[in-house]
Amino acid sequence: MHHAWRPPQPMKRTLPKTPRAGLAVLALAAVLAGCAAERLLIAPLGQASFEAYRRETTAWLQQQRSFQTPDHARELAWNGPLEWRPAGTPRQGIVLLHGLGDSPWSFADIGPRLAERGFLVRAVLLPGHGTKPADLIGVDIADWRQLLQEQVALLAQEVPQVWLGGFSTGANLALEYALTHDEVGGLLLFSPALKSGVAVDWVMPLVAWAKPWLRSPDSPEVPQQTPLRYLNVPSNGFAQYVRSSTAVRASLDRKPYDKPALIVSAEHDSVVDVDYVLGAFQRRFTHPASRMVWYGALPAGAGGSPGQQRVLARPDHLPAERISQFSHMSVLFSPANPLYGRDGPQRICWNGQDGAERARCFAGDTVWYADWGYTEPGKVHARLTFNPYFEWQDGVMAQVLGGPPVRTATALD
Repeated sequence: MHHAWRPPQPMKRTLPKTPRAGLAVLALAAVLAGCAAERLLIAPLGQASFEAYRRETTAWLQQQRSFQTPDHARELAWNGPLEWRPAGTPRQGIVLLHGLGDSPWSFADIGPRLAERGFLVRAVLLPGHGTKPADLIGVDIADWRQLLQEQVALLAQEVPQVWLGGFSTGANLALEYALTHDEVGGLLLFSPALKSGVAVDWVMPLVAWAKPWLRSPDSPEVPQQTPLRYLNVPSNGFAQYVRSSTAVRASLDRKPYDKPALIVSAEHDSVVDVDYVLGAFQRRFTHPASRMVWYGALPAGAGGSPGQQRVLARPDHLPAERISQFSHMSVLFSPANPLYGRDGPQRICWNGQDGAERARCFAGDTVWYADWGYTEPGKVHARLTFNPYFEWQDGVMAQVLGGPPVRTATALD
């Protein structure tokens, strides 16, 4: 039986309209009042080897983490840096970056597949993560960029070529770096958050000065985090995400990406403006081996001409699987994942439903799956946390990496 975590309601896609002049006054008042977020200590950076980085980071987590279960060792393993080594000498390497509020466990299924294809795989922990949500208050995007730069340099000492991969905010960081470092061999971008689905996301860096939390961190009704990730994020975390999306769009406007890349997006992603991502792929990702996987109904003509399809679509409404639509996070995980898979214990019931339906989800009733905010009369929905097309997607990834051709059919085709 699933054990349902009770996360707080995510920030909605739209925010109340506030005059720009009023926001400017608010920001100025915050500055004059000295309300800048205090810079907190973050996990140590600057190690001379990955092993030293992993050891020091794990020690930091041991000291600073708010543990959610009695099994501290397992939580440390899920939240600390991860590495998968191939059999024999690595032919390439890849650094993987998780999203805002997440952990290296995001790549628990993708990492081993990359290692099977000869990659030395490292999933790193972004500063401010893995301990407690409040530790994101003092983090700056420069900390995340520094970690990426250091880990690419360390991996380059061991392999002839380095790729980058990322999920959501991590995908933004990976793409921004690759656009200014031609030595990067290619990219794997899962639900890249190049542009937010929130129309006024630009306000977050201003709000972060005066209002550290959009939701109170002191609520006794819901937990602030799970054994795997944060459920509440301070305003500064969202502000740094906005900085990452603004920076990567500017970089992509200046220069197209001409190396192989895989982009995976879901039509009904409640976090990301996926139409922007689709357009960016078609216009700015120019390598002939690049592919985009799209879960949902593809706009007419978006797939390309027959025989030259660069955008590959699969339907995201799968009644036989009780799936109404795909979610932001579902693209990452195999149905067999021990925590997020079909039978995994991490059921996310707080999904935009009313109290009665949410209670039934928490009680372990049979549920349907969707992204945040989807409801349907007569059905209880939880967040979709796995990808029924994972094996097919893995084949597309292999094709972009230069491996054997993708299989032409699956049980879900």
